[in-house]
Amino acid sequence: MLKTLARIALVVFVGTAPALAATVGEDGLHKQDWFTITFKDIAEDIATASENGKRLALVFEQRGCIYCAKMHETVLSDPEVADYIKANFMVVQYNMFGDEEVIDLDGEELTEKTAARKWGFVFTPTIVFLPDEIPEGQTVAQAAVATMPGSFGKWTFLNMFKWVQEKGYEGDEHFQKYHARIINQLREEGKLASE
Repeated sequence: MLKTLARIALVVFVGTAPALAATVGEDGLHKQDWFTITFKDIAEDIATASENGKRLALVFEQRGCIYCAKMHETVLSDPEVADYIKANFMVVQYNMFGDEEVIDLDGEELTEKTAARKWGFVFTPTIVFLPDEIPEGQTVAQAAVATMPGSFGKWTFLNMFKWVQEKGYEGDEHFQKYHARIINQLREEGKLASE
């Protein structure tokens, strides 16, 4: 009888536990419900983000990318990370091999895959951070204030978003120095279990 009750309790617990896996769309890319769907006109997206008090970040992913899955399932599922990004950034997802139309800052019309080639993005995930004002005559790659190629742990990931939001790229403290300083502060405060 006790074993039966334990099995029922386990089934009820598992059935009511929140799903940790990210949703996967028809395009095979993992999705966050707070990603913004746009017409992928970069200048328009920068303006929209700015009007909402946010910065624009583009995330390039591809079907079957295990690092993209890790980013969604372990980093973007962390409430501290997700809440910070949602509050400060408008994130638009791009398919590294997709055919949706993109309008570069220099006015060139491309597809997602030709834009990735033009801008030199070869890793997934790659997150590109754009300035808060529309630059004239530059491509996305030229205008980017920072680029994060690859998948990282929570603190590297979150600190990159914070460094961009704080406009660290305009100062003398390189991201790696900023990140090390924040990690040391977290250790001193006893808030860091691991990186």
